[in-house]
Amino acid sequence: MRPLTQRRRATTPPKDEHIRRHERLVMALACAGTFVVILDATIVSVALPGIRGSLGFSTATLPWVVNAYTLAFAGFLLLGGRCADVFGHRAMLLTGMSVFTGASLLGGLAVTPVTLLAARAVQGFGGALLAPVTLSLLTTTFTDPARRARVLSTWSAVGAVGAASGPLVGGVLTGWAGWRWVFFVVVPLGVLALAGTARGLPRRDVPGRRPRLDVVGAALATAGLTGVVYAVMRAAVAGWTSLEVTGALTGGLALLGIFLAHQARWAREPLLSLGIFRSRAVSSGNLVMLLHGLGFFASPILLSLYLQDVHGWTPLRAGLGYLPVGIAMFAGARAAGPLTVLLGPRRAVVACCLIGAAGFAGVAYFLGVDGSYALTVVVSGCVFGFGTGAAFTPITVVATSGVPPEQNGLAAGVLNTVRQTSGAIGLAVISTASSSAAGAWADAHPGRGGADAPAALAHGHTVAFLVSAGCVAAAALAATLVMPRAR
Repeated sequence: MRPLTQRRRATTPPKDEHIRRHERLVMALACAGTFVVILDATIVSVALPGIRGSLGFSTATLPWVVNAYTLAFAGFLLLGGRCADVFGHRAMLLTGMSVFTGASLLGGLAVTPVTLLAARAVQGFGGALLAPVTLSLLTTTFTDPARRARVLSTWSAVGAVGAASGPLVGGVLTGWAGWRWVFFVVVPLGVLALAGTARGLPRRDVPGRRPRLDVVGAALATAGLTGVVYAVMRAAVAGWTSLEVTGALTGGLALLGIFLAHQARWAREPLLSLGIFRSRAVSSGNLVMLLHGLGFFASPILLSLYLQDVHGWTPLRAGLGYLPVGIAMFAGARAAGPLTVLLGPRRAVVACCLIGAAGFAGVAYFLGVDGSYALTVVVSGCVFGFGTGAAFTPITVVATSGVPPEQNGLAAGVLNTVRQTSGAIGLAVISTASSSAAGAWADAHPGRGGADAPAALAHGHTVAFLVSAGCVAAAALAATLVMPRAR
């Protein structure tokens, strides 16, 4: 019979195996968190007609099923990133996932418009707590640059799957089981993630003294970001010169100005340490993400509207038609890790953004009333899907590098805030450019239908994709000029 010590060694897994198990758990939790957050931003859009008929939403209030989530998510992202540094990864994963899952369940059970809108706002708040900690958890667990690039490419690929599958999954669930299941579908995944977090992550993963949370700064940042994002979203409907838009934009920018002064002069432990932007990597990474997001995030909606408005496709068919682009985004995100290691982050960003810009230009070239689906979406769409999907990983690597461990959550929160805000601004600006171009085309071609005619809409979408191509090309130029070279 073997001695007791030998039996213990035989039954105790090696230390390396324990580390690998922990890393696999971290990867699974981070991917689950980003998947549900991104999925829920897009899955509801297809279910809006069913929600309106079931709960009695008016035409004016129905868009707030989407806007309530977007506003809360964008407004609280910076706070969520700082909370990850203050309270630790485990606590914020449990809190964010609990809030998000509970609000999803409440949204599925809603019987009045007010209840559903409240659930969507709480979902956005939970997503804002959850999104930064998923990125911070990865950057602190995987410190080797090559491994971090590969891990972030997987994380980005999962996010691409969530974005691309939202309309498709929403259409299938709405058609087969009813609109409530677009909310119920994330509940089992949230419960599994909560169980894995509770059992697998240490109780306290932030060493030393716990810093204080800047409550005044959090309130100013949240109110300011909410005002700016609200103004941008309303501008597409009410116009940039309306009192509602200019008031919200002016108020939001003023609050953000006060927030920056508070961080620089009065806050003892700032919510946003402005010194983080002295890092060339952080500042340049966020600049490139801003330009990239301006061009990219409107593209799924623009292509879906083109297929429905110009070619008369149903929402479900349009969702299926976008599937090749989603697959290309996934492939690009998976290839981004090896590309980042091979080329270095800066060169990988430039190459991927140039590919994305070429794809957007191809869509604009082939798009038209009689435009070929194969050339417009399958070929050109897959080119921009691959390029833009691959660009996220090296941009993230740059924007989160060179940051001390106690500011990893902050860096992730800043990057996610820029990413979300650029998406909202890009959608509003590019949608405005599309509608203005369609109106101008209708005025120049009287007798061929108004701005809602297929030919006018196709012209508007062409201009929109040219603007997208310009934004992504500008991201490549900015990366060339200001991003640090790989060491």
